[in-house]
Amino acid sequence: MKKLLRRNKFLSLLVPLIAVLLGILIGAIVMLLTGYNPVLGYSALLKGIFSDTYYMGETIRTMTPLILSGLAVAFAFRTGLFNIGVEGQVIVGWLASVYVGIALELPKLIHLPVAILAGALAGALWGFIPGILKARFQVHEVIVTIMMNYIALYTANYLIRAFLLVPGERTEAISPSASLASPFLESITDYSRLHYGFIVALIGCIVMWFILWKTSKGFELRAVGFNQHASQYSGMNVKKNIVLAMLISGGFAGVAGAMEGLGTYGYMSILSGFTGVGFDGIAVALLGANTGVGVLLASFLFGGLQIGALNMQSKAGVPVELIDIVIALIIFFVASSYIIRWVMNRIKKEGI
Repeated sequence: MKKLLRRNKFLSLLVPLIAVLLGILIGAIVMLLTGYNPVLGYSALLKGIFSDTYYMGETIRTMTPLILSGLAVAFAFRTGLFNIGVEGQVIVGWLASVYVGIALELPKLIHLPVAILAGALAGALWGFIPGILKARFQVHEVIVTIMMNYIALYTANYLIRAFLLVPGERTEAISPSASLASPFLESITDYSRLHYGFIVALIGCIVMWFILWKTSKGFELRAVGFNQHASQYSGMNVKKNIVLAMLISGGFAGVAGAMEGLGTYGYMSILSGFTGVGFDGIAVALLGANTGVGVLLASFLFGGLQIGALNMQSKAGVPVELIDIVIALIIFFVASSYIIRWVMNRIKKEGI
């Protein structure tokens, strides 16, 4: 039994690695077929991530909301739910945190945590609606959360236009007492937009691990995710745990939005479309095998690809869309992990 568990753990680490390598390899083939030099392209990509402190700061800044949106998806998945509504929860969390950052006048020690908490509560509320519909009426969470994304987008735009709009199609800037901006972090990264939100994201990884693996409630949540009927038979309140799981998942997503509102931008603009942070969180969670450490590493890969792609275009002439192809291929191979596992099992059986 222990040997089987060790083998499954090894495979869970190996499959994402193979997926990344296959995605990069096929991305190189696509470059060759379209007339670009893959060696030059990937060299420019790596330089765009590691060659300058500014790019490193931007990579970490890009990682921050990805970590939290990835945790939102991973937490729901660990409890047997598929939260496709992280994007909408990010948007309402962003708006709520910015509103608190503008409307209240408090000392920084109080104002900043309250603004982050407002984002978390807004995201949790947006997660509560599909959670209660799933628990009470067995309405599939995927359908509801997809619709909630659009409701969040257009509701946020309406509220900004009706009550918060200033010239520039955005809200006012938040108060400095609610800001995550760090002159120190900016100065050591050649004035990138790196902010203290990265620390909040790291705390989020620890919080998820602690809740799921170190508390009795976390055990209940995971048990319900594995088998609702067995959990109910053992005396667990399945409906309550479904709602709680969506609340916590939405809370993580709301904090991801707060990182954008309080850290990267300091305001919220009228959105012409989705931010992409929530949808990227699905890919991050899949690649990170729904673990805190995995999500952290996967967000570094995705953040690095997004920032490095800009240098790829300017230095090697490779379109940034090619990185989207590489990301899509990585997700495809992670989703096709069964095929990778089957091939590895065949290799082992035949002694190749």
